[in-house]
Amino acid sequence: MKLTNYSDYALRSLIYLAVKPEPQALANISDIANSYDISRSHLTKIIHQLGQLGYIETIRGKNGGIRLARAPENINLGILIKQIEPDFALVECFAATVPKADATTQQGLPITLIDVTANKASSVTKQGCVISPVCRLKGVFFEALTAFVSVLEGYTLADIINNKIELKALLS
Repeated sequence: MKLTNYSDYALRSLIYLAVKPEPQALANISDIANSYDISRSHLTKIIHQLGQLGYIETIRGKNGGIRLARAPENINLGILIKQIEPDFALVECFAATVPKADATTQQGLPITLIDVTANKASSVTKQGCVISPVCRLKGVFFEALTAFVSVLEGYTLADIINNKIELKALLS
């Protein structure tokens, strides 16, 4: 499993906001981008989504900026990653979306295992893998993926910023 830069930058942004000397003080996207030496334009999209999801508060205007909208102990890393990571399809036989009826069986992940046993000829062309109708590897990958996300769900932002002094020194 590899997370995208998008998820990495989202986590870094939350860390930055969580370790500011004054949590209620406003920061700006340029501060975060400069601290991590990452693209400001890419970060703008991430901050926008984090605001839409309720992780950060965005204030517009001349004296505007951003800050955490939730306490770090209320930001679960697994839930965040499931909300922002665009693709959990580790192998081609994972679908991109989960039908609503199947959502609980897929552990909240935005994927489902494709059952291609119905029409082998068309599914091979569609999925690209000739063994897909009988392959058990996709189940192994799904188990590994759910274990990965399960570990993340065991941690909050507060857990990863308990070394605030060191983080502040490096981000200043």
